[in-house]
Amino acid sequence: MSLAFVVYFLILLFIGVPVVFALLLGPGAGMILEEQTNYFKLLHSAVYTGMDNFPLMAVPFFMLAGEIMNRGGIALRLVEFSKSLIGHIRGGLAHVNILCSILFAGLSGSAVADTSALGSMLIPAMEKNGYSRRFAAAVTAASSVIGPIIPPSGIMILYAFILPNVSVAALFAAGFIPGILVGMALMFIAHIIAKKRNYAPANPRVPWRGKAVAFRGAFLPLLTPVILLGGILGGVFTPTEASAVAAAYALVVSVFFLRTLKWRELPEVIFRSTLTSGGVLLLVGASVAFARMLVITGADREVEDAVLSISQNPLVLLFLFNIMMLIVGMILDAGPALLIFGPIFAPIFTDLGVDPVHFAAVMCVNATIGLATPPVGLVLFVAAGISRETVGAIVKEILPFIAAQIVVLFLMTYIPALSLTLPRALGFVQ
Repeated sequence: MSLAFVVYFLILLFIGVPVVFALLLGPGAGMILEEQTNYFKLLHSAVYTGMDNFPLMAVPFFMLAGEIMNRGGIALRLVEFSKSLIGHIRGGLAHVNILCSILFAGLSGSAVADTSALGSMLIPAMEKNGYSRRFAAAVTAASSVIGPIIPPSGIMILYAFILPNVSVAALFAAGFIPGILVGMALMFIAHIIAKKRNYAPANPRVPWRGKAVAFRGAFLPLLTPVILLGGILGGVFTPTEASAVAAAYALVVSVFFLRTLKWRELPEVIFRSTLTSGGVLLLVGASVAFARMLVITGADREVEDAVLSISQNPLVLLFLFNIMMLIVGMILDAGPALLIFGPIFAPIFTDLGVDPVHFAAVMCVNATIGLATPPVGLVLFVAAGISRETVGAIVKEILPFIAAQIVVLFLMTYIPALSLTLPRALGFVQ
């Protein structure tokens, strides 16, 4: 059957079949047409075993933590703190939007949570401040991809799940500098556009006393990544345990300290996070089954031979790999892209001398860019729903920001120190 079912999978995607069903029906159709139905039991069991894994418990707990923070109004305090720092510069609210995404990334690790939490506040505020709704939505969507880059990150947990030779802690450490660079690149683009369109500052310069007041309001939320990452990197608890700590801490802060979340709201919060987590885990199971069929049928070896026949220079292949993944990101969500292509390409590049943590960081950043690229960028649709703009209108405004993200992607691809310096300093990489 080899690569035939990959073709069937792509056909199903292009005719509009949801990704999770295309991942299962592609191999299924291949088995029927190639009369190799003996693989059906393997496909079925792979879906279950793909979900039945202890480290994946981190996914629903981080989802719950993000939902609690979203409903608990924590994003509002981050916005006020960001405005006190940079709201006075030209295009202040656009910069505030990006800085909030950097801060929020350390709380939820989810691009969708970032878009919904910050977009619901900042898109209307930016419109009142003279920005077009489509530009406000574009900034929100583009900056939200920082969420899965700066730890904690759901997609990095997924990557470490499928490739155990890369630890979650090492990947978390590798995401810091690239995440900050993406934020700086987006701010550079926002500054150029704000200057060209004469966008006003969000507020007058805030004195240090006002900054201190805003910081006190945001202190408890900002303590979240310190607790989580300090515990993970210090070996106090595992990433899976850290996800439960994140959910518990978010609940305590929102209910008892900030008092922005009522007990009667918890059932809906749990229901929403459960619904999202169920969809993600089902997608994980289907992706693992698909990847396993690649191995069983020998399709992964065919891909490896095809790649090495092009070139054995890792610099050339990394360039081509990035281009391929950027195209894949236009049709696949970040999770499935990692789960399908990670097990195929990671061994190839590791054998060619590319550090596995460096490759993992490059692949994760590449996959997150796909969250904001048309035609199926998930955060584009979330931002469109909040702003009541069409996806096409937002795409016209987001292209410069995507270009900036791609520049950062290639910088970290060819300057490994950007992703490896911190893991080396912490002892995760030799």
